[in-house]
Amino acid sequence: MKRLLFILTTVVLTSCAQNTDNKSNKGLLSTSLVSNPRSIAGTDTAKLNQLASMDFTDTLHDFGTIHEGESVTHDFTFKNNGRSPLVISSAVGSCGCTVPDYPRDPIAPGKEAIVKVIFNSKGKSGHQEKSVTISTNSKRGIHMLYIKGEVTPEGK
Repeated sequence: MKRLLFILTTVVLTSCAQNTDNKSNKGLLSTSLVSNPRSIAGTDTAKLNQLASMDFTDTLHDFGTIHEGESVTHDFTFKNNGRSPLVISSAVGSCGCTVPDYPRDPIAPGKEAIVKVIFNSKGKSGHQEKSVTISTNSKRGIHMLYIKGEVTPEGK
């Protein structure tokens, strides 16, 4: 039994080894765009001040009253006020009815861009509150956007 456990552990550990072949990294962003100045040893303030910044004009949008089945969108504008290019690695809605569209290319320091959020009210009624979680290489790392509105049921 111990021998079987040892063999399984060895197979799992060796199969999870990272591929260091540079040819496999074609098309990926440079790792120099990602830096974490916070570690168990403390915070490197100089490096922290060199990171990108994602500053939104607003983080909450109220659609007001919409009809069930209607799709509505809102553009959340942000600016990179940091000193490094801003990279958004992912943006995820709190449910399938909330879909974010975000820039895939790095945003240069001083430049503005948008995250478009589309809310599909099909099958929804009443008060709705949804969120979008954005993962970045900025000082904060994670950013949240919120939408809300009243959905009137179909036929009313």
